[in-house]
Amino acid sequence: MEVVSHSAFTRLHPNPGHPESEQRLAVLHQQLSFVECSAVAEEDVLRCHDAALVERVRATRGRLDPDTICTETSFEAALLAAGAAVEAVRRDGFALARPPGHHAERTRAMGFCLFDSIAVAARWAQAEQGVERVAIVDWDVHHGNGTEDIVRDDPSIFFASLHQWPFYPGTGGPDDQDETVLNIPLAAGTGDAEYLAAFRQVEEAVQRFEPGLLLVSSGFDAHVDDPLADLRLSTQAFIELARRAKQLAPRVAAVLEGGYNLRTLPALVEAALEGFG
Repeated sequence: MEVVSHSAFTRLHPNPGHPESEQRLAVLHQQLSFVECSAVAEEDVLRCHDAALVERVRATRGRLDPDTICTETSFEAALLAAGAAVEAVRRDGFALARPPGHHAERTRAMGFCLFDSIAVAARWAQAEQGVERVAIVDWDVHHGNGTEDIVRDDPSIFFASLHQWPFYPGTGGPDDQDETVLNIPLAAGTGDAEYLAAFRQVEEAVQRFEPGLLLVSSGFDAHVDDPLADLRLSTQAFIELARRAKQLAPRVAAVLEGGYNLRTLPALVEAALEGFG
């Protein structure tokens, strides 16, 4: 699987001392070669977010919420991150970008996220490539509330999330289900065996949906050594998750979400790349 990124991610949207800092991409760029992406147009973002949010991200200098900042380069970074996701769709590749996106709702940036890159890429694939049905699988340790908010009422997009619960952002509980939404809340301490067994529900649901394209919100903060959460997945689990995801659609692409241990993150991305093949 081809890797997509941009050298600018290590300097745009500076957030020193924060878990979601430019160092996340710096350590990945040291280990992985990549094809450079370009930014999306605002029109691509507006398929998923309202104009007021786009203007807020463009204009704000400071905090949008206690966890989410905007600097003078954050708007540029958010467009470039969405562009990486779109380029990953073009190439059936893996987008390594920041800021992450899956908490950004249609009208609100939150949880380190400004624009929902994977939702932008899904709608781009439908509008520009004629893909009729897209499935999004989110294995970040946090519920992908933003992606769900954007696509929930769209019968052409299926969304599934496995995540620690109860936990930030407080959504995605056992009763949060719909015809094209599957949430699998998991208790703190969940390890490989229980997680991979739960993933079978995702496989069955995606297979029933029959997407032409599968997009993976590939967070690595469910790993046992991640500092921000309490699931206990091994490195090997991400190989297996990616291997199984690869079988679910004729085309598969992935987008980096969380993963905040700078020591382990490169090996975890490499594990997923091995599984995706």
